[in-house]
Amino acid sequence: MEPKATCPAAACLVERKFHVLVGVTGSVAALKLPLLVSKLLDIPGTCVIRAWDCSKPLLFCPAMNTAMWEHPVTAQQVNQLKAFGYVEIPCVTKKLVCGDKGLGAMAEVGTIVDKVKEVLFQHIGFQQS
Repeated sequence: MEPKATCPAAACLVERKFHVLVGVTGSVAALKLPLLVSKLLDIPGTCVIRAWDCSKPLLFCPAMNTAMWEHPVTAQQVNQLKAFGYVEIPCVTKKLVCGDKGLGAMAEVGTIVDKVKEVLFQHIGFQQS
């Protein structure tokens, strides 16, 4: 990441490199999955994936309504992302925003952070704290 010269915090960012990308999405995940799978990545929020260095890990955290999650197309799309080498942080069962209780809620923040640490450690040997 190269900061602009006018940025006051530029000095601390010059050497910063991104080692992992975590895609955390909410209810729009059901809409974005087909775009990611079909490689139509020209909308804000997904186009960064097209430029991502495939030698580095990319994690995704799907979240959607239970009915959407259980649809067979969703399983195909998630499997395609995994076939690209992306790492899924699975959704969980709990009461959803829509009022339903079921599978489809985003993983807890602690679970996401732990998985990111695990993947970084495996990928580049970061020390876990």
